[in-house]
Amino acid sequence: MRRLINRQPDVVVRFGLMLIPFIAVVIAYMIASEARLSVNPNDKLLPGWSTIAAAIERMAFLPDQRTGSYLLLQDTISSLTRLGIGVAVATLIGGIFGVLQGLIPYFRATFSAFTGVLSMIPPLAVLPILFIVFGLGELAKVVLVAVGIAPFIIRDLALRTEEIPHEEIIKAQTLGASTWQIILRIVVPQMLPRLIDGVRLSLGAAWLFLIAAEAIASDSGLGYRIFLMRRYLAMDVILPYVAWITILAFTLDFALRLFQRIAFRWMYRGN
Repeated sequence: MRRLINRQPDVVVRFGLMLIPFIAVVIAYMIASEARLSVNPNDKLLPGWSTIAAAIERMAFLPDQRTGSYLLLQDTISSLTRLGIGVAVATLIGGIFGVLQGLIPYFRATFSAFTGVLSMIPPLAVLPILFIVFGLGELAKVVLVAVGIAPFIIRDLALRTEEIPHEEIIKAQTLGASTWQIILRIVVPQMLPRLIDGVRLSLGAAWLFLIAAEAIASDSGLGYRIFLMRRYLAMDVILPYVAWITILAFTLDFALRLFQRIAFRWMYRGN
C-alpha cells in the first residue's frame, strides 16, 4: 500500500483540488450574505451578487459623471505605475548591492550590518518622514515601495551569492579572471533568476506599502478608492477592488515566473 506522501494527483485531480478552497469561500460568502440580507435587505456589510455586479459596472464600464473617466481603469493605471517604478528601483538597487555584498568581503563588512538594520525598520513607520521630505506627490509613494522591499532583496540576493560554489570562483581566478569578470560572467548570470525570485517574494509587501501610501495621501489609485469607499461602507465597491488587486498581484507573479522559465531555461532542466 502506497503511503499518502508518495501519492501524486494527476492534472485533473490537482486542478479540482485547487478549486475547492475558492469554491468554499464563495459558498460561505453566499450563505452569510443571504442570511444577513434576509434580516435586513439594506445591509451593506455583505452585499448580494446583483449589488456587486452593479458596482462593477459603475466603476469599470461607465464614465464617472464628474471626471468623465473610467474609475477602475484610472485607479489601476495609477497604482501599477507607482508599483512598477518602485519595484524597478528596488530591483536595481537590490541586484547591485546584493551581488557586491555577497561576493566582496570588504563590501560585506561595510554594508551587511547596515542593511540588516534597515530591513528591521517598519517602512510604514517612516511614511510620515517620506511625506515631509518628498512631499505628498508621486515621489513619496514610489520611494516607500522601493525603501520597503530593497533591503529584503539585498539580503536575499547576498545570501544566494554566498551560496555559489567557491570552486567556481577559484577556477575563474586561476584562469586569470578579474573581479569584474567574475561578477559579470559567473555571478550575475546565476543571480538574475534568483533576483526574480526575490522580487516575486517581495511583491506582496510592495502592494501593502503602496496601498497604505495611497490611502493617506492620494487622489487616485486602488488603495485610495478602497479607503474612500470605506467612509460610506460601500462594500459593493471595496470587495471587487480587493479581488481586482488580488488578480493583478497574481498576474504579475505569473508573468515574472513565466519570464524566468523562458529566459533561464537551464534552471528547469530535469524538472
